[in-house]
Amino acid sequence: MTSAAPFEKSSGWLDWHPDPGTPSYRPPAGAVDAHCHVFGPGASFPYAAQRKYTPCDASKEQLFALRDHLGFTRNVIVQASCHGTDNRALLDALDAANGRARGVAAVRPDIDDQALQALAQRGVKALRFNFVKRLVAPPPRAPLAALAHRLARHGLHIVIYFEAADLPELSDFIRRLPVTVVVDHMGRPDLTRDPEGPEFAAFQRLLDDNPHVWTKVSCAERLSVCGPPHYEDFTPFARRLVRAYPERVLWGTDWPHPNMRSHMPDDAWLVDLIPRIATDARARRLLLVDNPLRLYWPEEVNRGA
Repeated sequence: MTSAAPFEKSSGWLDWHPDPGTPSYRPPAGAVDAHCHVFGPGASFPYAAQRKYTPCDASKEQLFALRDHLGFTRNVIVQASCHGTDNRALLDALDAANGRARGVAAVRPDIDDQALQALAQRGVKALRFNFVKRLVAPPPRAPLAALAHRLARHGLHIVIYFEAADLPELSDFIRRLPVTVVVDHMGRPDLTRDPEGPEFAAFQRLLDDNPHVWTKVSCAERLSVCGPPHYEDFTPFARRLVRAYPERVLWGTDWPHPNMRSHMPDDAWLVDLIPRIATDARARRLLLVDNPLRLYWPEEVNRGA
């Protein structure tokens, strides 16, 4: 794989790995990379003027080539903040995927039902609510709550992104959301803390008390303090969630890993983490195949029922 030329790339960010290795672990047939992105190309799909970072271009063709190289069958492509609420790059990728990708879009809270339905018809299955303050201005919650009550009629759920320090002020908001909610990257815990300690226990209580809340056991390369290639401090947190909530977890590469300064992961390293966090074949099948199909390809699940 060869990296595209940067488009006004922010100083200090690393480009994605141009030549990932071959993972030792091979995912089961039908496996889904349930968290990844497309960026630009900026000349065709300009980045948002209000963005907090400019990534290197990462096209749909490069994403799909990585999918095949790593042994996955499908992608869930998440709209990133650098494109704002302009979902054209995402929709272009979904159109080209021949049904093998679904999308998570970002929209204004006042979007009308006709526009929501148009997104759903193009393969969007969720909307992303982003509360990470270093990436976006914190959105007001009342308009998002009103939007959430319109999503079920379009078959949409919510993907929410926040950092662990912000969970106390968001927990009641999340509990009241009327559709499935998927928390990105385990709620971004501090991996220097004890996975059995009070901070991560608060996140687990959110899942314990709210069966409509799922999470992604992803982002080892970003959360880890001890670093590559094994990310040992990530494993006990992710394994804990996979064991406790086997039918409410997802996994993704987070390719092309925007905003990385310390190192750029080889995506093969991340795939090889999977059997360490999902330690038996059933857990891996749920994580990689059954769970993402239920959320993002429910028509196939219902057809086979």
